[in-house]
Amino acid sequence: MNWEEKLQKIIDHIEHHLQRKEEPVDTEKISEIAGCSFSFFQKVFSYMNGISLSEYIRFRKMTLAGYDLKSTDMKVLEISCKYGYESPTSFTRAFQQFHGITPTEAKNKNARLQVYPKMQTSSKHSFCWRSEKKSAFRLIGKSVRVSGSPEKAIPEFWSQCQRDGVYSRLVSMDSGNPKGTFGLCRICDDLSGLMDYSIMVTSEQPLPPGFHELVIPETEWAVFDCIGPVPGAVQAGWRYLNDEWLDAYPFRHAGCPELEWYSSGNPYDTHYLSQIWIPIITES
Repeated sequence: MNWEEKLQKIIDHIEHHLQRKEEPVDTEKISEIAGCSFSFFQKVFSYMNGISLSEYIRFRKMTLAGYDLKSTDMKVLEISCKYGYESPTSFTRAFQQFHGITPTEAKNKNARLQVYPKMQTSSKHSFCWRSEKKSAFRLIGKSVRVSGSPEKAIPEFWSQCQRDGVYSRLVSMDSGNPKGTFGLCRICDDLSGLMDYSIMVTSEQPLPPGFHELVIPETEWAVFDCIGPVPGAVQAGWRYLNDEWLDAYPFRHAGCPELEWYSSGNPYDTHYLSQIWIPIITES
């Protein structure tokens, strides 16, 4: 194995210990996979990734602890023990340093939590998320049926709507606060992967001919911020969600479509904000 392959195997090993076995990382196993001493591997890890191994493990623990606080009824003492902290005080200190808020504050509905995703040797991104209850709202827009590769077909549909004036018309009808455009997928056939993709805005205006509407009921959402040019930032966000968040931290899924939200700024800017909204059912 080359170093990237070894690194990915070690990252998988670390994640298995943190998420499945819930026990300290086995440094001897890491040395065995790396084919060198643990101290030398730590130097290689820092050189390749710009972050020390201990920092990476701590950031992942704090990310996972944030999920636990939001999706379970676990006490702070239980979570601090789960991630190897000697006391709730030391855990709270590390949690606040990473998230900027205390574990108790993190349980609030609108608390924003930082995310350091599981490292992939091919790409590294960071996200933050929060749970947020939103009142019912009405969307209007246009749709296209997508088959094959959605990562190609969906950007093409956006380009088409910009060329034929649909996008400009939607922007003029947008009554959202803040203003922005939604993208949403609805699966038509699980086996074939056939789906309908819609570009929509929040609006109370009469429905124009050829457009359709969708009323989204009052729902709790897990909202993920994706920073960077589109479509790359949103596609990276979905890869992270599918690889880790949706499987590892099973909030029950509410009966609404998942949404993408695009702010009204320059979509090619490095600081452009887009979001992924996952409808969830939280514990009462």
